[in-house]
Amino acid sequence: MGWKDFFKKKSEKEPAPLTDISLSELKSGYLVDWDLKTWEVVSCSYYDWGDRKISHEWQLKTSDDTIYLEFESDDEDFWSVSKKINFTELEPGIKEMIIENGDPPDQITFKGVMYYIEESGGGHFFKNKSGSGQELISWDYENDDGKKFLTIEQWGENRFEASIGFPVEEYQFTDILPGEMKN
Repeated sequence: MGWKDFFKKKSEKEPAPLTDISLSELKSGYLVDWDLKTWEVVSCSYYDWGDRKISHEWQLKTSDDTIYLEFESDDEDFWSVSKKINFTELEPGIKEMIIENGDPPDQITFKGVMYYIEESGGGHFFKNKSGSGQELISWDYENDDGKKFLTIEQWGENRFEASIGFPVEEYQFTDILPGEMKN
């Protein structure tokens, strides 16, 4: 064994440097910078909408805020950030309308912005990518210019959630670092 072999074997045992982690590779415990804050990934989940349509969701937290980063690839990649809102902040009667008619209204005004129904569908939600999935129905709305959206989700017979959000670009997220390394 020569001196070159000695150094070669040692360098083979060292882990490869962590570079170029893409946003779609986020895992729980990872850190990522966005909007002048460092966010921790606290969960990685996905929605199965049927017909091979999958959307991915990462819950990101800072000390004072929680957002949801979502990724969907259809004809092109689409990234968005959303934030849950209290369902009671929506126009009165929406919950009752869904329960009675099976659908919400075609238009919703929220904080002075008019949103129009874009699509709806049922699917299954897999929190942390495990389990059999929770059934849900989702209605997606957009404003006139498509720069804001509102989503209503129905979980079971009588549980409703709402969120507002907007499109983002992958390059807006920087300095992705993995969480604690485990052997």
